[in-house]
Amino acid sequence: MANITFSEASGLNDSIFGKSQAPIRLFIEKRGEAFEQKSMIPVFCAEEQSQHFGEKYTSMTAMEGFQPVGENGEAPVDGMQEGYSKFIENMTWKNSFSLSREIIEDAKTMDLRRKPEAFVTAYYRTRELFAAALLGAAMTAATSADYGGRKFDATAADNLSFFNTAHLSKVKGGTQCNAFKDAFSDAALAAVETRMQNFCGDNGEVLDISPDTIIIPNIYSLKQAVFAVIGADRDPDSAYNGFNYHFGRWNVAVWPYLNKYVSSGTAPWMLCDSRYNKTAGGFVFQNRTNLDVISYLSQGNDANVWHGYARFTGGFNDWRAYALGGYSSGQTA
Repeated sequence: MANITFSEASGLNDSIFGKSQAPIRLFIEKRGEAFEQKSMIPVFCAEEQSQHFGEKYTSMTAMEGFQPVGENGEAPVDGMQEGYSKFIENMTWKNSFSLSREIIEDAKTMDLRRKPEAFVTAYYRTRELFAAALLGAAMTAATSADYGGRKFDATAADNLSFFNTAHLSKVKGGTQCNAFKDAFSDAALAAVETRMQNFCGDNGEVLDISPDTIIIPNIYSLKQAVFAVIGADRDPDSAYNGFNYHFGRWNVAVWPYLNKYVSSGTAPWMLCDSRYNKTAGGFVFQNRTNLDVISYLSQGNDANVWHGYARFTGGFNDWRAYALGGYSSGQTA
């Protein structure tokens, strides 16, 4: 069943609207299930279930490790420190639709299906568009994302833009970059992957990051370039048809919602370590209250109102889960 809960106000079962409740509820649930199966949020985000007004995300630095002390030597005292932290506050979202008594009495099937479908489509599309707005803002090095007339924080836990050329370490180590200017190619994919594999934690420790997902907007030339690089087990540019080590190693996610945030003449692309993203909370999508639908009879015009309420939000924490290519102000990988 879709993540939708229903409640019904008193009197509906005894009214002309009573017979419409179960069919509309079933239709909304089925449409919700279909949208959840197609959602790209689980691909791009670390989905978290929130239990509070907001949630704090943080990390712990690695220990220094074991030291050689010789026979009967004392054990050194090791320790850990808290890394950067990020608080992400949940947002309330609402929408509604209504069915007039005349629609029910006349059994206008088109309206009985169209309005509930538009309602549940709007909810799931809002989630996708909101997540895309956050990632789209990050692609342009913005520190906030505009959605629905509100601003949402788009910085990483170090208070810099999620994609940045000079991310800071909390304890020790130099600045690090996850924003690169390289256009997508065989060499660029290998170079950015290598840079990600060398990312270090806040204590200077190598994190063993292994990017496994390529994320791109729906640009045909970019799709051609990506699949030309990863789609064959032999290198067509090699005189001896050498082995293509990119073959079979990548998942590709094409997200048309990102197109809105792509400037003319640019072709941004991203790499993501999906495992690290989920364990460390890189790009977080935070669910507080699943879609709660209340059906009641309006006292003003005898309409059957379906009111939707949900709480969710998103944001960025650990930048190391992602790297961006094709960014004009980035470094050369």
